[in-house]
Amino acid sequence: MSDLVGDFGNITNFPLGRPRTPEPEDGERRSYRTVWISDVHLGTKGCNADLLIDFLDHVDSETMYLVGDIIDGWRLKKKFYWPAAHNDIVWRIMKRARRGTRVVYIPGNHDEMFRQFTGLNFGGIEIRRAAFHDTADGRRLMVLHGDEFDAVMLSHRWLAFVGDHAYHLMMKLNVTVNAVRRWMGRPYWSLSKAAKHKVKNAVEFIGKYEEVVARAAGERGVDGVVCGHIHTAEFRMFEHNGKPVEYWNDGDWVEGCNALVEHHDGRMEILHWPDEVAQREADKAVADAKPAAARTQEAA
Repeated sequence: MSDLVGDFGNITNFPLGRPRTPEPEDGERRSYRTVWISDVHLGTKGCNADLLIDFLDHVDSETMYLVGDIIDGWRLKKKFYWPAAHNDIVWRIMKRARRGTRVVYIPGNHDEMFRQFTGLNFGGIEIRRAAFHDTADGRRLMVLHGDEFDAVMLSHRWLAFVGDHAYHLMMKLNVTVNAVRRWMGRPYWSLSKAAKHKVKNAVEFIGKYEEVVARAAGERGVDGVVCGHIHTAEFRMFEHNGKPVEYWNDGDWVEGCNALVEHHDGRMEILHWPDEVAQREADKAVADAKPAAARTQEAA
């Protein structure tokens, strides 16, 4: 893992290479003011790299926040795993920075080795410990990974309850289950997410975590907070000293495959990308069927 950290400065040259899967030259790309993603866990088999590549190929933004755990240094230290698709993700993010997108990287606990570079800029990517984001409609949001609150939540922590090894075993099962589902023509489904929501301790942890993070945002005097860390995309409203506080979690790309986006008017939305892909494919099927139906009518 030390080699990865030592070579990080050379990543500025990485976009000059060729990705395994080139970006599509045409096709519709949605435009957003801001995009937040976190908990990608590059370097693990649980990372849904192909879905994230599809997301990056269909979405543009003025600003992009990488809200921690983009690379899983913990797992890479135990066993090195870095397929070409993971390079493709890094290539696309670096290319965005070169094209003028503001890219802000806030390392989390799994990629904490990059926190030593806080305040620096590599290849157009700003590295920050935390950030403040002003929305188009004037709200101020605190952006941070969220592991900062583990000390407060230690007795309820999901990863402590399940254990890191058991959690990654579930991630491997998740990969197997979805390989079978793809073979059957079924859409993506998160086994681990479904199991987590069935476990009372995990549900209680998530609720308490959201309260603690929102309270911290309220104490900072901001309008809300964007975080990741717990792999649970969510929006909730809290109150601190009589003032509303927004809690946003941008989810992950291991279980839920979610992103948080800000529209150009300041509206914010959580995207569940497997649903977006399914809708796009359904729309394409309908569009392709229309010319076929027209030809059938002409032949009749």
